[in-house]
Amino acid sequence: MRTELHVPSDLKFLAIVENWLLGALEVELGDHVDWTRQSNRLRLVLVEAYSNVVRHAHKDQPALPVLIRLELRERDIALELWDHGAGYDVTTYMEPTPDLMQEGGYGWLILNRLMDRVEYQLQVDGLNCLKMEASLPEPAQPM
Repeated sequence: MRTELHVPSDLKFLAIVENWLLGALEVELGDHVDWTRQSNRLRLVLVEAYSNVVRHAHKDQPALPVLIRLELRERDIALELWDHGAGYDVTTYMEPTPDLMQEGGYGWLILNRLMDRVEYQLQVDGLNCLKMEASLPEPAQPM
């Protein structure tokens, strides 16, 4: 299954983005997923990624669209967010340390901890692409 959503760069559309992602996955996978656990994981990833595009890449430009693509192959998810911003050089990223008590810089850490693979490409056909992949585990069987 492959689907995509074009949405404005405005956090008021966050619930629509979340419902689109989780709704599409639930239609395809039904009760073959532990939605309590996986929906929280995917919601956090999507909120972090989409809000970073809105707040940083498209700052003060709500008319710029964000393209979100979802591909599902069996239990493997590929989620892409495409933006029109200047981009971010991930090679300069420094993982936050608890002793510094810094306010920002946790997004990349969160994405990499919750997803199996995270990749960021600068200026692909004039856009930046954040691609995240994960395999959804089978739900636990009752004993």
